[in-house]
Amino acid sequence: MLPDIQLSKPEIPIGLSKVGAKGIKKLVKVKRDKKRPIILISTFDVFINLPSTMKGANLSRNFEALDEVIERLTWKPVETVEDLNLRIVDELLKRHEYASVAEVNMEAEYILRKKAPKSGLMTQEVVKIFCEAKKNKRGKESVFVGVEVYGITACPCAQELIKASSVERLKKLGLKQEEISKVLDTVPLASHNQRGRAFIKIQSREDFRPRIEDLIEIAKSAMSNEMYEILKREDELMVVEKTHFNPRFVEDSVRVMAKNVVERFKDAPDDIIVFFRQINEESIHQHDVVAERIATIGELRNEVG
Repeated sequence: MLPDIQLSKPEIPIGLSKVGAKGIKKLVKVKRDKKRPIILISTFDVFINLPSTMKGANLSRNFEALDEVIERLTWKPVETVEDLNLRIVDELLKRHEYASVAEVNMEAEYILRKKAPKSGLMTQEVVKIFCEAKKNKRGKESVFVGVEVYGITACPCAQELIKASSVERLKKLGLKQEEISKVLDTVPLASHNQRGRAFIKIQSREDFRPRIEDLIEIAKSAMSNEMYEILKREDELMVVEKTHFNPRFVEDSVRVMAKNVVERFKDAPDDIIVFFRQINEESIHQHDVVAERIATIGELRNEVG
């Protein structure tokens, strides 16, 4: 019989918080009401903790658990990604009797079909979906789901500079203040733009299951406008105009997401945890800008009022 080296005692008896495998790719189908299932090309990272008495974990069991659970659960579409990841966590704890904690992180690409804003031309959009599930042998579990979407933002600060400069130029041309105000209200003002990435992650529990579709809409609302893969000229005009009529700082984007979470999830328990991040890839600077917030929905309700 071949020796099982992992079961031997380590030379340095120190326990490890995480041991596992990253980048395991699987196809997952998720149910939708009265529609075809969502097809997700998913990547899983699986981990367990390791006690100080063991030299190593039997990582092949992680792959076995993942394969068996996903094959068993996805021969037909699963209800939610949260349920799938919790089942994988349970299998990991069963198969690694020495482990007290197991964790699964799932990342997937979701392809959305949508229409260009003016021409109605059909195009596609890629949205990233995330799920994190963690559980210990006492039954305590933590599950989060999230999304990341791309969009466009226009800088309010640069736009105000353009506005002030435009007012002075129009005055020199002899326009009255009332006429200048009408021009500035009618014509979108220039600014520098950023490609924005809005990320939202929210706790999921038995008494609160957020819909991925709602999270996508909330993340999209954070920015000045949506992005489109294909645009005709009339679409491009509409996108650029709308973007510059709706300028936003990176801080604004996080606050908009927080406000929309409060409004969208009116029945969510106050202690549900939510995390927001906005990253804007600058166009006139070499650096990017970032804003974040982590809070409970109850805290956000109090702040929004």
